[in-house]
Amino acid sequence: MNDASFSDADPAPLALIAQDADDLTVISTLVQDSVLPVTEISYDMRHRQLALLLNRFRWEDADQARRDERPYERVRSVLLISDVQRVQSDGIDRADTDLILELLAVRWEAGADGTGRLMLEFAGDGTLAIEAECLNLELRDVTRPYIAPSRRAPEHPED
Repeated sequence: MNDASFSDADPAPLALIAQDADDLTVISTLVQDSVLPVTEISYDMRHRQLALLLNRFRWEDADQARRDERPYERVRSVLLISDVQRVQSDGIDRADTDLILELLAVRWEAGADGTGRLMLEFAGDGTLAIEAECLNLELRDVTRPYIAPSRRAPEHPED
């Protein structure tokens, strides 16, 4: 009988919080290339929260999948932004219920006294700008991983 290794265990779901720029860099990397229908964006003005239900590529598992020669994975994740004061969109047609968005990056533009603007940048020049009282963002996996439909890792060709 062989000893079990860490890779034999079921993947643990991610549950991360970003409250500063370093935390946000980690989350931005993990959500890069996530896809979602525009209908999976929900703003709760009363509770001052914006939620996105993402189909997140599992970057944290990509190297191991490549070494094991097994398919790449995605997982459904919630990106929850709290302490939201205002949400603006540019280049995103919320009325187009068939629109699929690809999240490229999440950036924080600090303002005065801890306030700022969280920028969610999507492929095709779409942007969500979230005015926030502070940086308060959570990423949580909500399903088990599944084989990525494309069976490939997203690519970013050099210009």
